[in-house]
Amino acid sequence: MGTQRLLIFTDGGARGNPGPAAIGFVVKDERGKILAQKGKFLGRATNNVAEYQALIEALKWLIANNANGLIFTKEKKLIVNFFLDSQLVVNQLNGFYKIKDIKLKNLIIKVKSLEKKINGKIFYGFVHRQKNRQADFLVNQTLNNQGY
Repeated sequence: MGTQRLLIFTDGGARGNPGPAAIGFVVKDERGKILAQKGKFLGRATNNVAEYQALIEALKWLIANNANGLIFTKEKKLIVNFFLDSQLVVNQLNGFYKIKDIKLKNLIIKVKSLEKKINGKIFYGFVHRQKNRQADFLVNQTLNNQGY
């Protein structure tokens, strides 16, 4: 039984906090080949909410593609490494920080619920913004396209 590793870079941002917000995510295989990328406008949100929403959208994509068998097979063990440029969100996801904001608590409950639908191991790590350029570009492109 082999292993398949996916690298998923997510980003969320708002112009103003709160303000017009968008998300972006980029899915790569372990060789760095882009398998999928998406930007989505959220409407009005905070930066932290947008960061969580980016992760949720990427998890939904992963679940849909797992169900379709498009990305990986049952013969391989799946390992998913998520990379975010928000230390706050990464530390909350990894259980290092308590979550006081009710909106963020509800979003992390949603994340944990989606995680259970994925047959594999999931890890969350912090990357500096310059290593998350593609997801950041999708956020800004989406906001620009919306006229913000």
